[in-house]
Amino acid sequence: MNAIPSSAARERMATRAVTAATIGTALEWFDFTLYGAVSATILPKLFFPTMDATAALLASLATFGVGLGARPLGAIICGHLGDKFGRRNLMLATVTIMGLSSVLIGLLPTYATLGVTAPVLLVLLRIVQGFALGGESTGAQLMALEHAHPDRRGKYSGLLGTCSPLSQILANVVLFLLAASLSPADFEAWGWRVPFVLSFILVAVGLYIRLKVSETPAFVAAERTAVVEAGSPLRDALRFHWRPVLRWMLFFCGPAAIFYLIVVYSLSYITNQLGVPKQTGFALLMGANVCAIVGALAGGLLSDRIGRRRALAVGSCATLAILLVYFPILETRSFVPMLAIMGLFLGFTQFQSGIQPVAFAEAFPTNVRYSSSALAYTGANLIAGGPMPVLAVWLVSLGNGSPWGVVALCVAWNLLSLAMILTAPETRGIDMNSTDDARTLSGNRAPGALGAL
Repeated sequence: MNAIPSSAARERMATRAVTAATIGTALEWFDFTLYGAVSATILPKLFFPTMDATAALLASLATFGVGLGARPLGAIICGHLGDKFGRRNLMLATVTIMGLSSVLIGLLPTYATLGVTAPVLLVLLRIVQGFALGGESTGAQLMALEHAHPDRRGKYSGLLGTCSPLSQILANVVLFLLAASLSPADFEAWGWRVPFVLSFILVAVGLYIRLKVSETPAFVAAERTAVVEAGSPLRDALRFHWRPVLRWMLFFCGPAAIFYLIVVYSLSYITNQLGVPKQTGFALLMGANVCAIVGALAGGLLSDRIGRRRALAVGSCATLAILLVYFPILETRSFVPMLAIMGLFLGFTQFQSGIQPVAFAEAFPTNVRYSSSALAYTGANLIAGGPMPVLAVWLVSLGNGSPWGVVALCVAWNLLSLAMILTAPETRGIDMNSTDDARTLSGNRAPGALGAL
């Protein structure tokens, strides 16, 4: 059985853990984002050449969608296993699975060589990628936060919140450099494969860093009791902790819906509805993602100073106010105002996402923390995040081009999110290693504030 490290060793391990979690998650998001970019440009012609252009594009984008669909399955299964067998083992597995599937995508023969088998294999590899990312997102958060000193959990949480926007910037920069340095024929023939194949380097780096991180003190403490061996984490999360799971899932519906509104639908709106050039749209999104990095860091740091609830309320109120002026400012078609409003909108959305990891981790006891956090996170993305771009298109169509139906939907999600924040207990500074709130072996829930709604 693992020994609980000394205070000095824990400090060093905490720094190592957040480094491993941040770099590993950023690398996995990089692979996932990279595929999203090529699925809209290169893959339709290479893997669906027998279809017309529109059908091929839709089929290629569908392969991206199955990766998103596989994320909840990965989160649920990895959450159960992570609560049962430890965070570290799952983190080693997810980074390996993601890296190997990315390398195989880079080496995969096209339709011209394998026929219909090629797109079938592509779909299977995308499912594997999505499964790995689903398990990675929550697991990496817990690996860092369960090692962290209580006074710095928010700071570490903010660092974890930078992974998604950072990966989007890096993926687009890599593809831009490859496309700029290669002829169109070479880029189509082999250039797009380079970043996928080089994923084996990312796997090696990720494994090297994570092998140097010990199991978290919280899980080690839980292992010393009989709760981990006797319990069924997923069942116990749903049976004994469904109220906080529901609360935090409903909270994250607001940030999830607004995130997908900005990074997916807004690009379509400003290029198709407003006639802004695509290059300008991409530049606006790149700038907004830079603001998102700053926002995530600021949210995490502020939550260490004023508490999780107050910091989340600041972010939620800011996004609510920005919602009311977002589309009117976009309609100016002026680059600087558009960049400012998109940067503020995505920045304050990621401000909340930078607090989400620590708020979720502190809301649940160790024996169900992975499963419960994963259920809340993936549930919000399934309910509000994923459907938002499609709903936005439909609502704008119903409104004859007016975006106010979309605004009304997002305001509703935002108000629900704010209500969940204001009624939640403050958790800053709690002992995450404590097993006092764990379910007893007889099946009764022990008393404690964390299990209450």
